[in-house]
Amino acid sequence: MPNKELASPLGEAKVPLLLPPNHVSTTNEDEEEQKLTRKVWIESKKLWHIVGPAIFSRIASYSMLVITQAFAGHLGDLELAAISIANNVVVGFDFGLLFQFGVIGTAATLNFSWWALTFGLFGYTVWGGLENWYYRILILMTGNLPNAEIAVDALSICMTINGMEMMIPLAFFAATGVRVANELGAGNGKGAKFATIVSVITSLIIGLFFWMLILILHNKFGYIFTTSKVVLDEVSKLSLLLAFTILLNSVQPVLSGVAVGSGWQSYVAYINLGCYYIIGVPLGFIMGWVFNQGVMGIWAGMIFGGTATQTLILCWITLRCDWDKEAEKAKLHITKWSDRKQQLR
Repeated sequence: MPNKELASPLGEAKVPLLLPPNHVSTTNEDEEEQKLTRKVWIESKKLWHIVGPAIFSRIASYSMLVITQAFAGHLGDLELAAISIANNVVVGFDFGLLFQFGVIGTAATLNFSWWALTFGLFGYTVWGGLENWYYRILILMTGNLPNAEIAVDALSICMTINGMEMMIPLAFFAATGVRVANELGAGNGKGAKFATIVSVITSLIIGLFFWMLILILHNKFGYIFTTSKVVLDEVSKLSLLLAFTILLNSVQPVLSGVAVGSGWQSYVAYINLGCYYIIGVPLGFIMGWVFNQGVMGIWAGMIFGGTATQTLILCWITLRCDWDKEAEKAKLHITKWSDRKQQLR
């Protein structure tokens, strides 16, 4: 009996007290993965609380134009071209002129005179609407090509599909700006960076889905708007550019949202207008008319010259950003504003 009692502690001592290093590192990696997954899930929930309602409201509003164009397209090619110009150009220019009009209008009573306000406001809203007019100019340029009716029909169908899908990245634009601003205001630079990564990746995944959908259904989605074989063939040719436009636009608005949330609006405004009108429009004109590539050349020049350049510059700025420094700046601004409020009281 005594021997057995002594044997049991010796037997227990044979069990290793320390785990092998490989096992410890594997356990730590698993814990890190679980933490990262949980952080992504929490950030995604915060993001979609803003993105979800924004997508619904934007698509519901834009659907009115899509349904109108779809009905007109089945009446005839000329009717489709007419309603397309009305929707994409006339209405689009109206949206540009009305951009942020209400916000400025509320401050009108504080300005020195109504006429000064009117001219100043007109210049401001026109400048802000130039970004919105970029793709409207594409349709105007296409209208001067040979066989303009078919070209405008096909391009307007692609622009309508692009505009409908664009409501999703625009919702991410708003949500990303809110999330980044909240994190920077709280002094959490790493949180702002993480919110940016989650937003960009989520929007890019959605963009890849629609990119693939357009490539698969390149000869089918045009039937929503018309049954004309000539127009459908032209839409099928343009579908490749449409797919890459959707893919680029899944990233660019999100990065613009990051810029808005970080307070870089003025820099990004100049980048946008420079890429669109100094690079994109001239390149589209050269490829369309000088190299005789038609609507494909105009659109390709404006996409790869304007939108792609803009996206690359925004990516470069975002990657170079010192988020901790931006968080310190945000906290400093908040402190200054709080001090001013206390002095006014």
